Amino acid sequence: MAYFENVNKIQFEGKDSRNPLAYKHYNAEEVVAGRTMDEHLRFAMAYWHTLTGGGSDPFGADTAIRGYSKFNGMDLAKARVEAAFEFLEKTGISYYCFHDRDIAPEGANLKETNANLDVIVAMLKNYMKTSGKKLLWNTANMFTNPRFVHGAGTTSNAEVYAYAGAQLKKGLEVGKELGAENYVFWGGREGYETLLNTDMKLELDNLARLYHMAIDYSKEIGFDAQFLIEPKPKEPTKHQYDFDTATCVAFLQTYGLKDHFKLNLEANHATLAGHTFEHELRVASMHGMLGSLDANQGDLLLGWDTDEFPTDLYATTMTMYEVLKNGGIGRGGINFDAKIRRASFEPVDLFYAHIAGMDAYAKGLKVAAKLIEDRALDTFIDERYSSFKEGIGADIVAGKATLHTLEKHALNQGEIRNVSGRQELIKSVVNQYLFG
Repeated sequence: MAYFENVNKIQFEGKDSRNPLAYKHYNAEEVVAGRTMDEHLRFAMAYWHTLTGGGSDPFGADTAIRGYSKFNGMDLAKARVEAAFEFLEKTGISYYCFHDRDIAPEGANLKETNANLDVIVAMLKNYMKTSGKKLLWNTANMFTNPRFVHGAGTTSNAEVYAYAGAQLKKGLEVGKELGAENYVFWGGREGYETLLNTDMKLELDNLARLYHMAIDYSKEIGFDAQFLIEPKPKEPTKHQYDFDTATCVAFLQTYGLKDHFKLNLEANHATLAGHTFEHELRVASMHGMLGSLDANQGDLLLGWDTDEFPTDLYATTMTMYEVLKNGGIGRGGINFDAKIRRASFEPVDLFYAHIAGMDAYAKGLKVAAKLIEDRALDTFIDERYSSFKEGIGADIVAGKATLHTLEKHALNQGEIRNVSGRQELIKSVVNQYLFG
């Protein structure tokens, strides 16, 4: 059965095309900075927003019109698999991502739930084999069910912790079965509302214990996926333990996990933490922990995770600038953790949204590559820090300086003169590259 029968395979038609169902900048085979766009961007479809999201919000019910909505239970789960691979084929997207509860409903108990998963996983595996599509990453939904009201790996209830461990074990097995290139840990409810009833150290210790168990079990079953943690500062708890990149890096270093994990970074989560996306990418890259991206954007006039499709060309350019400077994203990818607006409820809107996001990232990739090739930003930075390349500056960088030598230099130095940071000029330069 076709669920998007009115949409043909999306083709690249170039920037002058006026066809809304065509790529204007994303050309999978175009070579940029030595690799094809397909190799650089590794786009993925988010199962939860694209297939299970219905458009509900705190003030209204679902609005989405979907051909599979007439089904229920496992029949609905099977229909969504069919729709997923039709969508992937028509968009040309090579990867997809999912939470375990996205693809199969929970049963009356864990045994029945796992049996439901097994049926859908077998179906996914068959579709992947015939289509050539791949699983970028999977993860466990340990935040929706009321059992996780106090968290999963950081819960105050040992019975819930045991259930979370069992669900994680199954998630790792599913990832191995489907050849997942990554496995994501997102602490949906790993946080707290108030410290008045929270043993923070016990909760963080227990979370680290769960991660170590996951490492041990993945080795046991031969699951060699890259492990990723996804930072988020708030929602649904007031304070999430994986607040931002720096917090996650500190956690991983503290608990001896830094050699086993990288980070899956999301643009909207960055802005909720008070950072730009490129800031989060830069911090992760500095620590060798840039693993994968969730592509979206937030509405800066709203204070929650709106998960809009990325269309800000300045943001996508600076994102790809950081990715290229990092040497790429390796086994990671660019997952559209984004949803169409509630008023965009027709099936074709899913295609319009992904086209917009893919074109925005493709344009960002091309501009970023040109900025790097021309050393347009590097030249400004080199000049700004040139004082550290000779004299006392070179001694500081080489580790030769002491407070004695710094004092000696300061006592004999002349008038200190700073040079402009040229911030407005640099932004103008970036704009000129965007203008083309």
